[in-house]
Amino acid sequence: MNNQQQVTRPVFSVVAPVYNEEKLIEEFCHRTVATLEPLGEPFEIVLVNDGSRDRSLELMYALHLNDPRIKVVNFSRNFGHQLAITAGADHAGGDAVVVIDSDLQDPPEVIPELIAKWREGYQVVYAVREERQGETWFKTTTAALFYRLIDRITSVNIPSDAGDFRLMDRKVVNALGQIREHHRFMRGLSVWVGFKSTGVTYQRHARKAGTTKYPLRKMLKFALDGITSFSYLPLQLATYMGFIVAALSFIFILIVFALRLGNPTAEDAAFYGQASTLSIVLFIGAVQLISLGIIGEYVGRIYDEVKGRPLYIVAEALGFEEKEHTNVTG
Repeated sequence: MNNQQQVTRPVFSVVAPVYNEEKLIEEFCHRTVATLEPLGEPFEIVLVNDGSRDRSLELMYALHLNDPRIKVVNFSRNFGHQLAITAGADHAGGDAVVVIDSDLQDPPEVIPELIAKWREGYQVVYAVREERQGETWFKTTTAALFYRLIDRITSVNIPSDAGDFRLMDRKVVNALGQIREHHRFMRGLSVWVGFKSTGVTYQRHARKAGTTKYPLRKMLKFALDGITSFSYLPLQLATYMGFIVAALSFIFILIVFALRLGNPTAEDAAFYGQASTLSIVLFIGAVQLISLGIIGEYVGRIYDEVKGRPLYIVAEALGFEEKEHTNVTG
């Protein structure tokens, strides 16, 4: 890498969120540069530091000083993976923008395959995981179920087994830049905006170092964001449960009426009456709480949107002439 290399407008931008990846960030940049240089076109690597607590930011500064094509967007705090992708895309200047994680589970060597499809005229090229190495049975199974569930209940055709690793044409990036919702599901939004798309299969590698940034809690929140962003089915389920409870209640009334006609003893009538009444009250209460929870999820998202806060706050941006050493909000 040459620190005197002339900075020109990039044809390709690689956007990579970074959160506590001090053990991998240097290898990621070296492999990405080695992959892009043979293409013979100007490029940039946009690293978005999402509030890392290790030495990731320090290493990113050093990488930028050594090669101006490596640029740094430093968040003021942790805003989350999807907002880091958003910030990287907002700052990227390439005709084609590739989103890839910096943990090397998605190999940078696949990027030329995405670019080849882009040159054929496709405006969104997503990478489909043909094999997921180093992941547990639970994670692969739940991921497969999630993709198939969201395909059935949403209004957009989100490709199965495709993560955020993808290439987007400048027109797609500009369209996404107009969407400023807070609870973002980027792989769904990139499909929602339309444009001609295709997929490229690859083998996802096992993590070489560090720990996953998506434990079960974050996976559940991510799945919930994806579902609520593109589907009203949870709200409809609350309505369906109301009708089901009403039907069951009517059936129960008929059963009680029939038992009364059978003239059971006073002791039996008291026992069955108390047990059945308690069961119905608990069942109806559970349905009401579930319905309120579903409505609350949507109301909470509405509340986040109407507050009008910026999606993220940038403490520092290195390598971007108009934004360098400035505070930026998105």
